[in-house]
Amino acid sequence: MQEAASRNVFDDLEAEDERLEAILASLDEGSWVSPSAAPGWSIVDVVLHLAQTDEAVIQAVAGTTAPEPWASTTAATLDEMMDRAVRAESAPADVVFDRWKEARRTALAALRQADPAQAVAWVAAPIAPRTLATTRLAEHWAHGLDITGPLGVSFPDTDRLRHVAWLGHRSLPYALSLVGEPSHAVFCELSGPGGDTWTFGPSDGDSAIRGPGGEFCRVGAQRLTPEASNLKTEGPHGAVALRALRNYAT
Repeated sequence: MQEAASRNVFDDLEAEDERLEAILASLDEGSWVSPSAAPGWSIVDVVLHLAQTDEAVIQAVAGTTAPEPWASTTAATLDEMMDRAVRAESAPADVVFDRWKEARRTALAALRQADPAQAVAWVAAPIAPRTLATTRLAEHWAHGLDITGPLGVSFPDTDRLRHVAWLGHRSLPYALSLVGEPSHAVFCELSGPGGDTWTFGPSDGDSAIRGPGGEFCRVGAQRLTPEASNLKTEGPHGAVALRALRNYAT
């Protein structure tokens, strides 16, 4: 797995979760029930969603029934299924926080112990445990933005975002297919927050995306529009790839 060549994704997922847990542990009651940046959800709702999806990881690795947050057949979209799951299990902040802490630790342990050669059933298609860990890191980081942004809490970018950037680039063929575009080879040259350079894709291709890695990840997480970013595109397919960019679990 390219993005984990020099970094262990399981260790980085644990570090990302520990950072978020420390932030949540410092919140007062009013902050927990205040609006997050996720439309319609309070901060406690966001954490409940993370608990539910971490529990789904545990189920998926165990190979049991379909993960509950998307087992419903009555909702039109995945987002609606997730919202209904949150509404159905609303609980006080302390209960939700404890639930997430337990779920995220158990999910990480399950992913570490999973057979790396055995794909795990997930939302769209089975994926490798390491890739599933990468999607969890991407989601916990993105929802960390949703939590800390409205509260004005510091949440600086870290080199753990290399995993998220890898996921966005890896997902480009699928993301392009959803907007009616064929797969295009796109080279990405991104600057990491620690000063290093992250590269993905063929360097001799005719299309490229270049710029800050954190902004690339935010575009993929739909927390930043391409137009508002400092990312630059080149060639016949760079701009459409950036518009389609999403951090999908594929």
